[in-house]
Amino acid sequence: MPERDENRPREAVSGSEVGDGQHLGPTEDELLLQRVRGVRPRPLDKRRGRFTREDPWRVWRIAGEFVHGINRLADIAAAVSIFGSARTPPEHPMYEAARETARLLAKAGFAIITGGGPGIMEAANRGAVEAGGVSVGCNIQLPYEQRLNPYVGIAVEFHYFFVRKTMFAKYAEGFVLFPGGYGTLDELFEALTLIQTGKLREFPVVLFGSEYWGGLVDWLKNTVAAAGNLSAQELQLFQLSDSPRQVRDIMLGGYQRMQSRRRRR
Repeated sequence: MPERDENRPREAVSGSEVGDGQHLGPTEDELLLQRVRGVRPRPLDKRRGRFTREDPWRVWRIAGEFVHGINRLADIAAAVSIFGSARTPPEHPMYEAARETARLLAKAGFAIITGGGPGIMEAANRGAVEAGGVSVGCNIQLPYEQRLNPYVGIAVEFHYFFVRKTMFAKYAEGFVLFPGGYGTLDELFEALTLIQTGKLREFPVVLFGSEYWGGLVDWLKNTVAAAGNLSAQELQLFQLSDSPRQVRDIMLGGYQRMQSRRRRR
């Protein structure tokens, strides 16, 4: 059973709601992916040299961001990363479901890791705090400022999505995904790919809300797998649930299996 630590909510950081704040200009992710393009496409352009010399220096910042994230989260013994829409209001049933799920997981001894923003992320951090657990928020620089929710106890700021995503997987025993958009789907399919390729083992992935996720699951079965692009076994890499208690039990089971695997090494 993972150990449980005490944690208190932090004060809210001022900022705008999702997508309605002041535009902050290009992010570090955007600058990293930018390329100088002329009026017409050309295979080589020596004038690009000035720009390409900037990219090697960004590598140092990326390395520093990895070091910072690892230092901040190194003491996390066992955690569950929870994802979902930043647009889910507190009165929505899924907000309460995420809050209760995180509360049960925290009482079981897991730290809760989220993206640190509003909506489902806030609900999960809130549930962790209410249970006296560890509440982690991995915030990201966006074109529009994303405020940290007031229930984040350990805040880690990132400029690069791929560094942040590494932390979500590295320090978690599993993922719980509530209804969300592109960002949630991104985390889902990256986790499934890592499991499929053996990079993550004994790593439960739970889709919470069978009505919401059912259409996606049907598509994976009836279109993707039917075309021969997924095996029946690969369709078992995730589970559907509508019960916070079931999610807790799934995560505890995965944690215990991983502990058994580690003891056999």
